[in-house]
Amino acid sequence: MPFGGFERHGGTHQPMAEINVTPLVDVMLVLLVIFIITAPLLSYAIRLDLPNEAAPAADVTPATIKLSIDADGLIYWDADVVGDDQLRARLTAAGRQSTAPEVHLRADKATRYERIAFVLATAQQAGLLKIGFVTEPAAAATPARP
Repeated sequence: MPFGGFERHGGTHQPMAEINVTPLVDVMLVLLVIFIITAPLLSYAIRLDLPNEAAPAADVTPATIKLSIDADGLIYWDADVVGDDQLRARLTAAGRQSTAPEVHLRADKATRYERIAFVLATAQQAGLLKIGFVTEPAAAATPARP
C-alpha cells in the first residue's frame, strides 16, 4: 500500500495521520504581511472642518435671444424688425452681460445663406458663442394604405 510512514519496521503498515502544516503556515504569514502593509492605507483620511453655511441655490438660466430671418432677409429680434446696425448694437450689448445669453436662430428655408452667415458672424463678433438653430420637426410619415 502506498500510504505509510518512512519507518522500515517489519510490522503492519499504518497510514500517515499527521497533517503537513508548513504550506499553511507559509500562506498565513504571507497574508499577515499583506494585511500589515495595507491596513494603514485603508484607514487613511484627512480631517477637514467644513463650513456649515446654507446658501440658496443659484438659478443659472441664461437668457435667450430669439432671432428670426424671413424669406426676404428681414431680421426679427423677438417680434421687432431690426436693421443691420441695430442688430450689431443689440448683440454687442447682450455680449457684454455677465452671463452671455443664448441665441436661437430661426430662418426661412428660402433665406439666402448670406443673411444667415451675416447674423452668425455678427453674433460671434459680439462675443455670443452659444447659437442654436431652431427648426420645425419633420411631419411623421403616414403609412401607405392598401
